[in-house]
Amino acid sequence: MTLQGKVALVTGGSRGIGQQVCLRLAAMGAMVGINYVSNEAAAKQTLALIEQTGGKGFFAPFDVADSERAQERIREITDAHESVDILVNNAGITRDGLMARMKDAEWDAVLDTNLKGAYICSKAVMKGMMKKRWGRIINMTSVVGFLGNAGQVNYASAKAGLVGLTKSMARELASRSITVNCVAPGYIVTDMTSNLSAEIREALIKQIPLGTLGQPQDVAAAVAFLASPESGYMTGQTLHVNGGMYMGN
Repeated sequence: MTLQGKVALVTGGSRGIGQQVCLRLAAMGAMVGINYVSNEAAAKQTLALIEQTGGKGFFAPFDVADSERAQERIREITDAHESVDILVNNAGITRDGLMARMKDAEWDAVLDTNLKGAYICSKAVMKGMMKKRWGRIINMTSVVGFLGNAGQVNYASAKAGLVGLTKSMARELASRSITVNCVAPGYIVTDMTSNLSAEIREALIKQIPLGTLGQPQDVAAAVAFLASPESGYMTGQTLHVNGGMYMGN
């Protein structure tokens, strides 16, 4: 699978799953834009890893929830590279807490970044993709969006919303040879899961038929396929990468 000559933008691309997605797409030949908000050191490390293996990338610092800034930065990227061919909407935050105690600001922050951010970025790259009559938009949802999770009504709602966004965009853009799909990770070894206690990790593992947490590379592999020419007849779909924790449609 090759992405030679393609330009990719990965939101939340400096760490964890996002970093591995950047590395994988760069290894396939894409010029990769590493989006981040404040962790410049992590973004520099990601770019260094890309360049160590002969890949190419660039920094794309902006907050996906800031519509004006996001659109401005994506216009700059499009002007410099003709278009964004592949968009991976990976940026996400959590503000966990039981719904009865959740503050409106905690709900809004998660929905603004995790769902509205994908809408903003997708809209910004859409015209360039339509002009080229080729594009890949990949939205990072979650197993939580399908199963639900106590203490994460905001996060689960945003991730479930991404599935609806994906299906609707897929129908709107199919006539221009632009595919829109989701990847739904289960529990993956990242900074987020590393903070869990040993007891909670063991309880999670018991729910996973394959008996282990996933690796960021597992998710990156699914993204790589959906970004590639080989996935051209798939749109509006969700690839579940969860070790069997969820086996629904």
